[in-house]
Amino acid sequence: MPSPVLSRRLLLRSALGAGALGLGLAACGQGTTASVPATAPADLQGATIRAMVNQPHVLAFTQLLAPAFEREFGGRLETTAVPYDQLTSQQILDVQGGAGQFDVFDYFYFGLGALVDAGALVDLTDQLAVADTSDFLPSVYDAYTLLDGRRYGVPFDGDVHVLYYNREVFETYGLAPPATWDEYDAAARTITERSGGSVYGAVVEGQQVPMILGCSFINRLAGYGGALVGPDGAPTLTSDAAQAALQHLIDVNPYALPTPLQIGFDQANSAFLSGQAAMLDTWTDLGLKAQDPASSKIVDKWGVVPLPVGGSNTEHRTALNAGFGLGVSTAAADPAKAAAFVRWATDPTRNLLLASTAGSGIDPARRSALESPDYAKVSAPATDVIKAGLEGSPLVWPKDKDAPRLLQDLVDQLALAIAGSQTPQQSLANAQASWERALT
Repeated sequence: MPSPVLSRRLLLRSALGAGALGLGLAACGQGTTASVPATAPADLQGATIRAMVNQPHVLAFTQLLAPAFEREFGGRLETTAVPYDQLTSQQILDVQGGAGQFDVFDYFYFGLGALVDAGALVDLTDQLAVADTSDFLPSVYDAYTLLDGRRYGVPFDGDVHVLYYNREVFETYGLAPPATWDEYDAAARTITERSGGSVYGAVVEGQQVPMILGCSFINRLAGYGGALVGPDGAPTLTSDAAQAALQHLIDVNPYALPTPLQIGFDQANSAFLSGQAAMLDTWTDLGLKAQDPASSKIVDKWGVVPLPVGGSNTEHRTALNAGFGLGVSTAAADPAKAAAFVRWATDPTRNLLLASTAGSGIDPARRSALESPDYAKVSAPATDVIKAGLEGSPLVWPKDKDAPRLLQDLVDQLALAIAGSQTPQQSLANAQASWERALT
């Protein structure tokens, strides 16, 4: 079935309802929530589950999970897609506004604290304590689900980034795939200049939201050996690594697909898959699309390497960029059935199916999927690079209640520097001050 998108009218009605009702959730700072007891999963026979999901995950829900749910349980999965830059706020709004239209939320892990503070997610700690969770990748399990010692979801999409490159273009200009950000810059310049602009050396995702520009900055931050916060939890946004990461985004602009600040997920993928751009640091499922003749002009012409390193850092490191869990809305019609659906939709069979299907937008969140020969077959030649990222110690984004706002503050400042409206130093100082006010 087609996936509806929340209308402006409904959004306005929900917002007015939240203001009028004063539900005693995040608006009152109480973060009240419910829990599901430690019992066997509820019977899903004939169940209807209503899910609010990230727009790029529509295929996973409507074409993969929904038919399987109907076959196995005679159930119905109703999917409503939301643009990624509105996902967390609309999930909170559905609960606080009193609409209560959804049972299951496909949530950004960096929005976990905001959702819990809003009282929007059911506490699944007790139920998961008696479930076998050993198959979930350690790099994502706690990061995606754990907050203040309690679990509010199950890992769904093990998102990390790698660097894809057009092997044919690189061979044309006698280039090797970059291992450092300096080599990336040199390759981007060579390709753009020598091709006369028929191919851009790189495409940089710069849309002014955490999921896009935030990822591009954090990829470089990790590459230069930096972090968003230090071991003490204090922000480190004015570090040498942060300065180098932002400067890199500025310096690559002349050789990247115009105009980076307007480039989002879909535009970036299209440019790379069409052969218009020769490098793209992005999510690992791009390789499945690159090998699909229906969506790609570069079948068998691409390669993949770990994210580059920079400065004095020599250790390749990725980041848990975006990343999703499935959780139960506190407005769910039947929280026990919703929790059972969450466990079913994230089980080994489903994770392998989704991670192995081009266009699903889902990457492995389980060892069994990551190590499966079936996944290796469809993800090659990216498999080993993907494994290295997910089995390592990727940089984890903040996920406290202020994280969505702080990450947006950061990308707003980054965009000002990239646009030339502000110096990189001033932008990072402003972001640092904003984070310090909230975190220290």
